[in-house]
Amino acid sequence: MPIDAWVREEVEIPEGVEVTVEGNTVKVKGPKGELERELKYPGVQIFTEDGKVVVFKEFPRKRDIAIARTFKAHIANMIKGVTEGFTYKLKIVYSHFPMTVKVQGDEVVIENFLGEKNPRRAKILPGVTVRVSGQEVIVEGIDREAVGQTAANIEQATKITKWDRRVFQDGIYIVEKAGKPIKF
Repeated sequence: MPIDAWVREEVEIPEGVEVTVEGNTVKVKGPKGELERELKYPGVQIFTEDGKVVVFKEFPRKRDIAIARTFKAHIANMIKGVTEGFTYKLKIVYSHFPMTVKVQGDEVVIENFLGEKNPRRAKILPGVTVRVSGQEVIVEGIDREAVGQTAANIEQATKITKWDRRVFQDGIYIVEKAGKPIKF
């Protein structure tokens, strides 16, 4: 099987979205906001052409192909973020001790988790909004990585150690990503 002399990955730019490439920095501006990211790897070029963002590398090795496809995925996620945004839903579960969850500034505060006196805290990353409605926590934003990390921070804040997880299933768990339920 012959090896191609280059790898070329393309991402379509939809209407209402503006993409600019300055050196290694990719800026995407859309109806929901603006994202900027530095994508740098030796020999990999990123440019716009005919309504598309092109990731190009001559004489690629396996790693170069993987990097080009990773950059393509990052750019596609940036475009999706500024047009649609990203949403994670988490469910508050307790059976033994009723916990209270609230947003205070740039962190989520979880009180009375397993009867603990000190509240547990989870950091909210910049550009992400978190709201609590009943037994549900909704995490939204335009940066996929920031939204996912914030949801993970909230889930990790209620991680149980030294207790039997089969009995004490209390916690906050991710149940939905981008409208698709998570299967356990």
